[in-house]
Amino acid sequence: MNDREIIVSRVAKEVRDGMVVNLGIGMPTMVADYLPEGVKIILQSENGLLGMGPAPEEDKVDANIVNAGGKPVTAKAGACFFDSAMSFVIIRGGHVDLTVLGALQVDAAGSLASHIIPGKMVPGMGGAMDLVTGSKKVIVAMTHTAKGDAPKILEKITLPATAVGKVNMIVTELCVIEVVPEGLRLIEVAPGRTAAQVQERTAAKLIIADHLAG
Repeated sequence: MNDREIIVSRVAKEVRDGMVVNLGIGMPTMVADYLPEGVKIILQSENGLLGMGPAPEEDKVDANIVNAGGKPVTAKAGACFFDSAMSFVIIRGGHVDLTVLGALQVDAAGSLASHIIPGKMVPGMGGAMDLVTGSKKVIVAMTHTAKGDAPKILEKITLPATAVGKVNMIVTELCVIEVVPEGLRLIEVAPGRTAAQVQERTAAKLIIADHLAG
């Protein structure tokens, strides 16, 4: 598996049957393809769809049914549509069980930066601020470092914050990290990796779990 597949397949193991889940644009959308057998979830899209299905076949695209990234999707049986106001009532009301999104930076307090307006590395935060704040659990799925091996897991984020202290777990191609009151706890390393190798590429100090999986 490539790095993206390693990340999303590991995130999929955190998904439980019956969850209402929001998968951020880009790599997080792949999580739905790696769900454990028998696990069924309800996908929520912040532009106003609950019960989102997979991408349609080319000859069955409906331009009126798209996800938050503007990509064509389908609606499963029982799905419902609503306006953005209702969508964010659902999000802010704590009815989303899990949000999975990417990030530019995450820090030891569970704060994340997932957008930059000046220079437009990405065009804006979209619904991320509300999703990260309103969801019951937040998982950041991202590559461990940026271009040039620059650390993305820091003691304190340096880019504009999307949310402060809201991340519960970080999954990269190298490891799985839990955000705990004491900081960042390394609970799992990828096959062939060591805790020392992960720490070398992480700017924040890691707490090594007593029973490190890997």
